[in-house]
Amino acid sequence: MQLPEAVELACAPLFDAFPLDTMLEALVPTAPGPAGAVRLVREISAEAVLAPHPPLMAGLWLYVDELDKSHVISQELKDKTGSFWHGIMHRREGDFWNAKYWFDRCGAHAAMMPLRDYDPFVFVDKVEAAHRDRSEGTSLVKLQRREWASLFEWCARQSIQE
Repeated sequence: MQLPEAVELACAPLFDAFPLDTMLEALVPTAPGPAGAVRLVREISAEAVLAPHPPLMAGLWLYVDELDKSHVISQELKDKTGSFWHGIMHRREGDFWNAKYWFDRCGAHAAMMPLRDYDPFVFVDKVEAAHRDRSEGTSLVKLQRREWASLFEWCARQSIQE
């Protein structure tokens, strides 16, 4: 990821210990991620560069599969970015219809432009099918990671501009 330096430094303990290619492994997680990762998000959430930026925190809680914590934050964000995090969270909890509702509220998001052939509605359908069929969905996990990284990077850049 290409993060602004201040955000990269604040998140380094988490991303160094738990790299993206080891996280967001479940399309529909049934429990929070590794306890060490959850603890690190709790610790870095007090960082001055992260704390005042709820979109970053919504993303970090999703990174460690703390869907409820991410949900509390994203539902308070009344913009496209909040709707996008909200949609991702509902897809990951297996509430596929609700995920589409939030993606529809968001519309096209600038953060997704770098993802070639990305359509959040098609992605929801594919995740739902994989979840229903109990299939692994390795390519879907890769896309889920790219989706998360693209939105998190965009939020990080926005937070520095504020």
